[in-house]
Amino acid sequence: MGFRIADVIAAAGVGDPWERAGAVDAADAGAVTAMAAGFTAAAGHARTALAAAGRAGAADCALERQGEGRVAAVADTRSLRLEDGREIRLAGVERGGTDRASGKAALSAIAAGREVTLHGEDDTPDRYGRQSAFEFVAGSQHSVQNELLRRGEALSSVDIADKNCAAALATAEHAARDAKLGIWAEATAIKNAESPGDILSAIGHFTVVEGRVLSVRHAGAITYLNFGRNWTRDFAATIPRRVIPVFENAGLGPKSLENRRIRVRGVISSGGGPRIELLRVGQVEVLGGT
Repeated sequence: MGFRIADVIAAAGVGDPWERAGAVDAADAGAVTAMAAGFTAAAGHARTALAAAGRAGAADCALERQGEGRVAAVADTRSLRLEDGREIRLAGVERGGTDRASGKAALSAIAAGREVTLHGEDDTPDRYGRQSAFEFVAGSQHSVQNELLRRGEALSSVDIADKNCAAALATAEHAARDAKLGIWAEATAIKNAESPGDILSAIGHFTVVEGRVLSVRHAGAITYLNFGRNWTRDFAATIPRRVIPVFENAGLGPKSLENRRIRVRGVISSGGGPRIELLRVGQVEVLGGT
């Protein structure tokens, strides 16, 4: 045999290292000749699919470089450890769905044992000793976070200040959602605001909830977007008074959302009924219908 599978794949232009590795793993050694003959067309289809899944643009979230290393272990969808002992918390994403093992397996497939570079605003550890960063596998222009979102194995956390980075993550998530990949294949991936009991089952977890805002009420320093008539039982999103101007400047003033169908995301808490606190405009997505 005059060629290796990896060489054929590399020559066809599938550039990211995990894409090449996945293709090699999937190849049947007995079908190498047939694969070589048809790979150019297949690679073209693959590149088209990847572009449709939000991989447009170069070096998404390539903020200031904050170090490098080799991934030694993966703890969950957003946490890993480097060989030098550093604990890394992937910035910009949250775990989603009910199958926690799936997200961990996806991150392991992408990054375990690989050389990576870390990017972010700084390398200061959080109170748990973890460095928050965007991670890039050597040879890839796309962050590990983008790849997780593209596969539907994470949710965008919308707490990223860099607008280009936030847009790249949102695009990757939207593509996976449209294609019903990963967590988006679950019927409950987006919680129904009319089912407060189901939402409460996700208490303490980052969750996406969709529904129509029936009323907007103010109580002290808090504005409530009420998705039900029973304020002590039904779901509501809350906005602290101090950030109301931010929402108004973005065209998302609370009163403008009344009778609109919206999608909100955040950590579920309980304040009688289930609640999500809105602190950033990126947590709110206004949908087309009313």
